[in-house]
Amino acid sequence: MPRLCANITFLFKELPFLERIQAAADAGFDGVEILFPYDDPATEILDRLQSAGLPLALINVPPPNYTGGDRGYAAIPGGEERFRRDFPRALRYAQRLKPQHLHVMAGRAEGAAARDSFISNLRWAAVQAPEQSLTIEPLNPRDMPGYFLNDYNLAAEVIAEVGAQNLGLQFDTYHAQVITGDALAAWQQYAPLTRHVQVGNIPDRREPSSEGIDFSAFFAAVKGAGYEGWISGEYNPSRPTEDTLGWMKMVG
Repeated sequence: MPRLCANITFLFKELPFLERIQAAADAGFDGVEILFPYDDPATEILDRLQSAGLPLALINVPPPNYTGGDRGYAAIPGGEERFRRDFPRALRYAQRLKPQHLHVMAGRAEGAAARDSFISNLRWAAVQAPEQSLTIEPLNPRDMPGYFLNDYNLAAEVIAEVGAQNLGLQFDTYHAQVITGDALAAWQQYAPLTRHVQVGNIPDRREPSSEGIDFSAFFAAVKGAGYEGWISGEYNPSRPTEDTLGWMKMVG
């Protein structure tokens, strides 16, 4: 049975960041994910997680570039030294907070050199953190123009070429629908590679509802595939977060 997770970078913005962890627990979530936890001391986040009794499902790596650059750069040719310097910084956070997954962001790049860099960095990261689950996620080119990993076939090829047991796919319904036009069909094709699921609706990444993506069919397909990982709400609530959580009952 899948477990329900709140991405508190998106949800419960009515509250200060650290208070969102308890709000997620109160709303019935089984865990939380945080895109970039690096603005807050790991000790404070860990204290809030333990107080709420929630595990951390996922964080993004590497840490963002506070000088204004892109948040990810694992696929940028010539950036291998930078990635291999910053990945251990993220890993130190992970060792304290113990997220189940680390999402390795590719960054904006294109071409064969970018692919080679991405594969090389992922292979290196998989060896550095052999007990840690790593994920990669296709992001749609409408919202993230120029992002290297913008296609599910490409993600599958990269995972196969890296060949690491601790690397898998992160599947987001919103991105999948924009990229492929059919999130359900994409799930059915790529479910065997998927380690982590996120949900958001078209056209503007709102909460799952009866319109847009057929979430009743999607959740049924997820359960039918035997998926037992996280299903995370990663969307921009159209109303106060607590008023947008009806989709949790759809999971069953």
